[in-house]
Amino acid sequence: MKDILEQLEARRAVARLGGGAQRIEAQHAKGKLTARERVEALLDEGSFEEYDMFVAHRCHDFGMAETTYPGDGVVTGWGTINGRQVYVFSQDFTVFGGSVSETVAAKICKIMDMAMRNGAPVIGLNDSGGARIQEGVGSLAAYGDVFQRNIEGSGVIPQISVIMGPCAGGAVYSPAMTDFIYMVKGSSYMFVTGPDVVKTVTNETVTAEELGGAKTHTSKSSVADAAFENDVETLAEVRRLVDFLPLSNRETPPQRPFFDSPERLEESLNSLIPDNPNQPYDMKELVTKVLDEGDFCEQQRDFARNIITGFGRIEGRTVGVVANQPMVLAGCLDIDSARKAARFVRFCDAFGIPLLTFVDVPGFLPGVAQEYAGIIKHGAKLLYAFGEATVPKVTVITRKAYGGAYVVMASKHLKGDVTYAWPTAEIAVMGAKGATEILYRSELADPDRIAARTKEYEDRFANPFVAAERGFIDEVIMPMSTRRRVARAFAALRGKRVETPWKKHDNLPL
Repeated sequence: MKDILEQLEARRAVARLGGGAQRIEAQHAKGKLTARERVEALLDEGSFEEYDMFVAHRCHDFGMAETTYPGDGVVTGWGTINGRQVYVFSQDFTVFGGSVSETVAAKICKIMDMAMRNGAPVIGLNDSGGARIQEGVGSLAAYGDVFQRNIEGSGVIPQISVIMGPCAGGAVYSPAMTDFIYMVKGSSYMFVTGPDVVKTVTNETVTAEELGGAKTHTSKSSVADAAFENDVETLAEVRRLVDFLPLSNRETPPQRPFFDSPERLEESLNSLIPDNPNQPYDMKELVTKVLDEGDFCEQQRDFARNIITGFGRIEGRTVGVVANQPMVLAGCLDIDSARKAARFVRFCDAFGIPLLTFVDVPGFLPGVAQEYAGIIKHGAKLLYAFGEATVPKVTVITRKAYGGAYVVMASKHLKGDVTYAWPTAEIAVMGAKGATEILYRSELADPDRIAARTKEYEDRFANPFVAAERGFIDEVIMPMSTRRRVARAFAALRGKRVETPWKKHDNLPL
């Protein structure tokens, strides 16, 4: 018996070495953790339960039969993050460059299936050279099996991808279908075709970092949600994100202890809005002053900065925040901001996370480029997302809410549950100056008369009371009481139930 136990430990020791000590050193030399070190950093200490440690590939072509490693390039299993169950797979770059074989994909699919059955998130730590060339179409079929599970799990369990090295070719599509993608600055990249192929086909010279690095995907393509300095910081941020999310669509978002009174008044908000209606202010100041302890987990911070998306808590319960940012493009909605916010809203709705929306939007961004690129259809994505969402929806209009953009931003007309406005709110078809020039075009030659007409329009429409008279605003509130009113609104909506017509699925304007 003792010999058998010693043999088991010896086999485990070999498996834990992955591709061997030399390759582990090479991984460390690049400033990267190994697959197992990443799992240990991600999960609670001692919580990891590994599966398929001894699985090996079954390929015999190209001399592969002579080289096998226990585990075959991916570490899989489950553990906990702050006591809550998650499933994990971590690709091992020290074994065949982390390439995906049939057995690697089978291991990944097994834990994805378990996650679906048991209702727990899947976190994928990606560091792979792509499909294993030696296995040919078999490795491509294996990728397809993973893709199908990404699709079936969408909206059922949270799926998080962490890009911690290369992720190229077909490998990028699995992360692309997950809910969140985090990257590591300087050591991770994603692209469908690499720099060499791009050079050959289009004659464009570009580096891997420029083509698919963290900065590219967080600020230009919007493929990634955030990027951090190193493996350890990135995994710590994944732990933080998971803390805001429910385990599945069958669970409610987690409730955490809070030490910030929901009755707190924030008098500084009474002076947040500048006297000059064209002067910007930082909407993040309002967001952080309303949320518990000012804790805001922002997503896609560097992309479409004219809209803010992220998670916070009110009375210890997770809420998703969407807010116009007057500091960028005056808070206008454009194609990028509409796509960014729509995807975030749909995620929150899928997982029962209430939505808190702060509105200061002068309209959709005008311009030939926006129209040619399809702002009509892309803008409709956000409209559609807010309209189909059945979670509790609380909206606060702080200043401008003009035209169609007013309707789009979780208005009462899209079945918003509670809509508040500050006394500084201006709810109208358009700004006073533009409206006056259209209504009184014949008087444009008389500046004094036009100024008087503009003042008349402002007095009549540049306030929240016309909308309040129609019941489109539930209450005009003091800015300093925003946290208290929002907290009470969400408390009142905890029992919300909505029945929607049966449908196979919707047809979002893509």
